[in-house]
Amino acid sequence: MGGPTTSFWVMLSLIAAAGIQGGASGNSEGDALYALRRSWSDPDNVLQSWDPNLVNPCTWFHITCNEDNHVTRVDLGNSNLSGHLVPDLGKLEHLQYLELYKNNIQGTIPVEIGNLKNLISLDLYNNNISGTIPPQLGKLKSLVFLRVNNNQLSGQIPRELANIPSLKVVDVSSNNLCGSIPISGPFEHIPLENFENNPRLEGPELIGLASYETNCP
Repeated sequence: MGGPTTSFWVMLSLIAAAGIQGGASGNSEGDALYALRRSWSDPDNVLQSWDPNLVNPCTWFHITCNEDNHVTRVDLGNSNLSGHLVPDLGKLEHLQYLELYKNNIQGTIPVEIGNLKNLISLDLYNNNISGTIPPQLGKLKSLVFLRVNNNQLSGQIPRELANIPSLKVVDVSSNNLCGSIPISGPFEHIPLENFENNPRLEGPELIGLASYETNCP
């Protein structure tokens, strides 16, 4: 015999349950960032505030959100973090700045980062990242800064990057890249010093005369 009072308490219970489930565990951006935290070693506890039980990650240290509570910045440069990047980063669809330089990040650059259509700055320099530069980064049509220097990257410089009209700064120096240096699009204005210390990287490509895959496995 449920009267109005009973119905009220049932509704209140449902709202409370929804609130519990609606923490970062119910927030795709919070989920993505917490997956990143779980993949990292954090000896200095810089991620201590990353509480998955909060409604969204906007109150976490080193995270910036816009007025709609979407994550726009991750600022964790020089934070003594080690571990891997995770594919979940591709879910941060409003992200503009991913600043993870000067840590001890290993593994590869997830291809899912190519889904971050609003990304302006990708700073991964001075880590121990290996593998190739994903050609999917060519989908980042808002990208201005791409700094992946001082890592262990190998393979070619993806020609897809030359199709990003907004790209102003590219630094891939001090890796193990091979092939030749692109010269079209934004690469026309990138100084050669930003390609230095890649022993297998040849000079600028000669359009029509040389294949840029030369000297690449």
